Amino acid sequence: MYIEKYWYHYIGGTDDSLTLVDYLCDKGQAELSLSEIFADTGLDRQHGDFRTSLDLAYTDAEGNCHDFCYAIDLVTDLAALLLESRKSGGVHISDLFDSEDRDLFVKLTAAPEEDQAMNRVLADFSAAPLAYDLSEMMDAEDLQEMARDCEAVRAELYEP
Repeated sequence: MYIEKYWYHYIGGTDDSLTLVDYLCDKGQAELSLSEIFADTGLDRQHGDFRTSLDLAYTDAEGNCHDFCYAIDLVTDLAALLLESRKSGGVHISDLFDSEDRDLFVKLTAAPEEDQAMNRVLADFSAAPLAYDLSEMMDAEDLQEMARDCEAVRAELYEP
C-alpha cells in the first residue's frame, strides 16, 4: 500500500478512521467522490472550515447513526485515501487495518474544485495545527508531527 508511510500513525490511526472504513464498507461502491462522502458525513456543512467540528455522522444501511469526532481527522484520512487511489487505482479496505477482513476495493475521486478545497485545508492545517479543535486531544508536539505528515500528503497530491 502506497500510503503505508502515512497510514497507521496520525493519519489513519484514529477512531474516526475506523468509522470511515465502516462507512466505505457500508456504501459498498467501487468508486466514491469526495462530494458524496462530504454530503453523507456532514463535512459539506463545514463550508471548507474544518478548524471546529460540527455534528459529523453518517447513517448506515440499517438506519444506525455513526459519529465522527473531528473534521480534520476525517479530511486527512480522505486525503490519504485519495492519494492511494491516484497512486494505486484505489485501496483495498483489508489493507487499512490488520484486523480488517472485509473485502472491498474502493477508489476515491475528486473534482477540480474539490482538489482545490482539499489542498487549501491541508495547507491550513499544516501551517496552523494548534488552531484546530483536535488540539484538545493531542499535545502540540504530536500535532506538529501530524501537520508534517499532512503537508507531505498535500505535496504528493498537489505539487508536480
